[in-house]
Amino acid sequence: MLGQSRQHTSPAISAFVGIMGKRHVLTSARATEPYAKGNRFGGGRVLAVLKPGSLVDMWRALQVCVDHDLIVIPQSANTGLTGGSGPGDQDYDREIVIISTLRINQIHLINDAREAVCLAGSTLYELDDKLAPHEREPHSVIGSSSIGASVVGGIANNSGGSQIRKGPAFTKNAIFARVNEDGKVELVNHLGISLGDDPAHILDRLQRGDWDPADVTPAPEDTTETEYGEHVREITNSPARYNANPKFLYEASGSAGKLMVFAVRTRTFPQQKDSTTFYVGTNSPAELEDLRRAILTSDMPLPISGEYMGRPSFDLAEKYGKDTFVSVKHAGSREQIKLFALKNWANGVFAKLPFFGQTVADSIAQGAFSLLPQQLPDRMLKYRDRFEHHLLLVVSGDQQQKTEEFLTTFFAEAGHDGDFFIATADEAQSAMLHRFGAASAATRYFNLNRDDSSDMITFDVALKRDDDDWLEVLPKEISDQLHISSYYGHFFCHVLHQDHVAKKGVDPVALKKQMMALLEERGAAVPAEHNYGRLYHVPSEMEAHFKELDPCNVFNPGVGETSPHKNWA
Repeated sequence: MLGQSRQHTSPAISAFVGIMGKRHVLTSARATEPYAKGNRFGGGRVLAVLKPGSLVDMWRALQVCVDHDLIVIPQSANTGLTGGSGPGDQDYDREIVIISTLRINQIHLINDAREAVCLAGSTLYELDDKLAPHEREPHSVIGSSSIGASVVGGIANNSGGSQIRKGPAFTKNAIFARVNEDGKVELVNHLGISLGDDPAHILDRLQRGDWDPADVTPAPEDTTETEYGEHVREITNSPARYNANPKFLYEASGSAGKLMVFAVRTRTFPQQKDSTTFYVGTNSPAELEDLRRAILTSDMPLPISGEYMGRPSFDLAEKYGKDTFVSVKHAGSREQIKLFALKNWANGVFAKLPFFGQTVADSIAQGAFSLLPQQLPDRMLKYRDRFEHHLLLVVSGDQQQKTEEFLTTFFAEAGHDGDFFIATADEAQSAMLHRFGAASAATRYFNLNRDDSSDMITFDVALKRDDDDWLEVLPKEISDQLHISSYYGHFFCHVLHQDHVAKKGVDPVALKKQMMALLEERGAAVPAEHNYGRLYHVPSEMEAHFKELDPCNVFNPGVGETSPHKNWA
């Protein structure tokens, strides 16, 4: 109670209330917990959670934070993939304020919808809806968008998803606030839209979309891919897509919460109306790698996506990802987001009650959805039995015949034992949703087996583009310490997500260091696309990058395992 009293009498809290009203300044532990605790990782105490309804209020709140020497954590969806959108459990030297941007979700389409200006809290599914009448689509079309991820969050964290042709989310056009070397807040407008000189006036006009077409710089050439397409075709001794790659770091892009981003200007793409999904199976990782290189070095257009799943991931998703599969397939992303929020709320409520654990809602969902009949198509299940490795290869409709001929010739070669089928529309949707469900299946397994497990150990890995031995085989002294291991990812980019659950009694920190050493020996880059958060140490080049963005260490100190908590030096 003493802590609550101190919070309510804080001069900063009074200033925040004066800016946005008491309703949107949260200070109690119960009210702040959904924002201060990540869905998968992270969690800690905060002075307040602010929910501004305008960009001007965001700007003014940031100034109050700086004036009162507070740590600022910008937050949108708080998907919690790596814990970077909330506090950690380290010993901070200052009070923390989270600025939640979800109320500021306006999207302005410009240049005949070939670009979008997305404000701080706008989400990928909202952008998708906004673009649909114009027969266009955003950078990402499935993945974390189904749990409410924001456009700005994707840009700030170099997320990439399944889009081979598009690569990591990236833009050079953004408007953001930074705290300079003198400790002063300054607004930087690199949107390519003339909005004036006064910060409050600029931000007010921006939110209202108050500008003339003549104030906007022209759109780039309208294509179905970015320059990443040529980049990913190179079979070289380096990773293609990873967070420390300077090609994809520019101000807001790759900023990882080290700037207060008010809006980004992003490209949109012609909607892919006609596509064909080839479901590929093989028992040889080498054969799958041969196929990857053959396609990347061919004169065919790049596939739209190429998603890999190993049999263990297939089985985990079938058993522990059924609720995700069913809710997205039959109710859509919006309902999935509501169910996701409801589950987290229920887990939080039950965790505070005696005799209940922190995963009651997971147990209920698992039990309820397990009563449903088999959801996966027969041909997928038969391929699961025949093949250890699965690839979902999606191509443009006009490439169907050429790709079919290519695959037929490839698997007819001596030494190749794989096979493929052309998926129906329902099979294609089911296969992609099943692959997406793999991303949450290991977490569900861990939540339901906490009594027998010590922790989850996850990696987001960018392998070298010429790595023949791409599929990790853990030594017995490591694998014996794990209940499960799940490998899945964006195969043509050589980006793999690796989820492990350690057995009870295992030191997960020590084990993770052993496993990380194996990846470093192979020349892999970690993380690939979820940024550092609180799961990965920050290499020296990224320390320098973050320090340049945030020289006074105002924004989210401690991101990355080895980042200093109090000073950059």
